[in-house]
Amino acid sequence: MRVYNTLTRQKEEFIPIIPGEVKMYVCGPTVYNFFHIGNGRTFIVFDTIRRYLEYRGYRVRFIQNFTDIDDKMINKANDEGITVKELGDKYIKEYYQDADALRIERATVNPRATEYIEDIIKFVEQLIEAGFAYEVDGDVYYSTKRFDGYGKLVGQNLEDLQTGARISVDERKKDPMDFAVWKAQKPGEPAWDSPWGLGRPGWHIECSCMAKKLLGDTIDIHAGGMDLRFPHHENEIAQSEAVTGKPFANYWLHAAFVNVDNKKMSKSLNNFFTAREILEEYDADAIRFLMLSGHYRIQINFTKELLDSAKSSIERLYNCINNLENLTNEVKKKTIEEDELNYLRSLDKYRDKFIEKMDDDFNTADAISVLFDLTRDINNNVDINSSAELCKKSNELIRELGKSLGILQSQMRKDLESEIQELIEQRQQARKNKDFALADKIRDDLKSRNIILEDTPQGVRWKKID
Repeated sequence: MRVYNTLTRQKEEFIPIIPGEVKMYVCGPTVYNFFHIGNGRTFIVFDTIRRYLEYRGYRVRFIQNFTDIDDKMINKANDEGITVKELGDKYIKEYYQDADALRIERATVNPRATEYIEDIIKFVEQLIEAGFAYEVDGDVYYSTKRFDGYGKLVGQNLEDLQTGARISVDERKKDPMDFAVWKAQKPGEPAWDSPWGLGRPGWHIECSCMAKKLLGDTIDIHAGGMDLRFPHHENEIAQSEAVTGKPFANYWLHAAFVNVDNKKMSKSLNNFFTAREILEEYDADAIRFLMLSGHYRIQINFTKELLDSAKSSIERLYNCINNLENLTNEVKKKTIEEDELNYLRSLDKYRDKFIEKMDDDFNTADAISVLFDLTRDINNNVDINSSAELCKKSNELIRELGKSLGILQSQMRKDLESEIQELIEQRQQARKNKDFALADKIRDDLKSRNIILEDTPQGVRWKKID
């Protein structure tokens, strides 16, 4: 397995610290609002990578944090007239609702920053003792010039970073690029007691501390959106390696942005969508399919038209699954025969190809193409004359590969199935009553919804087409 490491800017063989185990940290949401589709892509991508690593036999300890103390949270809580904790509790609950709906598996641990205040204070003390941080009027700043490797994640030196950065002016800092690891309390803000007075942690120190506490000094994979490379992840490296003297993470993975209608998502352009809004119109399969239809390091475009296309593509895959489930119950042959065993073995090439694509830096786009090749092969070779065992095993292979992408796990949609079955029965009754106008109307209404009826010796069956 090879992965693209942002730190080295090349693909590398993936070798975990402990054979068979993966320690993975992914930066989670700041819980002051519903997460948007850009966040959603990041969460889906790294959920998929986690799923695939588990599919390949690794035991993954997956940490995704909640930032539950931050300027945005303080401002939002003040606007709503509630405490920061109440705001965090509210949107953590909302996060789980949307993440569950997107079929994002729960993390091994979802730490909240405010649960680690004592550990963060100790971490800051260690930075000060080692000469990497200094206190000014209750604020504590990290001294970027003290860390020789600052800028290595983005491949720039400190001077170049300083030239291109938007830096808040603060004459108390020794250098404009220094950043806060502890912030003195301002009036009305939540605060904790510390050696430097009442205050709260800076954003970057939270992740350094939680990763160290829950995964150790060096972790296998640290991941997040492309926008976190600088300054967040760069600052995490500087803090963590200053304290431990060891590499913070061996592999850095970053997911690219989502554009909406070929434009950067922004509220001012009115193209800002939350996951909650999209979930009102589309299910997890369609959304995940779109998000995984491009390589995770490549920017993707998000439009309703592309979502509709993703929905149709997923339905093509489900047509194969539904057909196999119907056949399993309808075929006369139950036991698999020798020629069918040979055919079943031939399908292993699709599993091998799927793994080959995913082992190449988690290339979900090409892996999805393999799924379509597999279903096309099955559609052409498995039919009413096949055995129930062949139908069942073919179905299991599609679902096995789909599961590692978090798709194709739903059963036939019972509400749709029941509705169509009722209409089929009405049509059958109309034909018996020689009311062919009604029978034709039911058929045409279903056809307008891309549902085609087929008369077979086993009765009327239906399928959804593009």
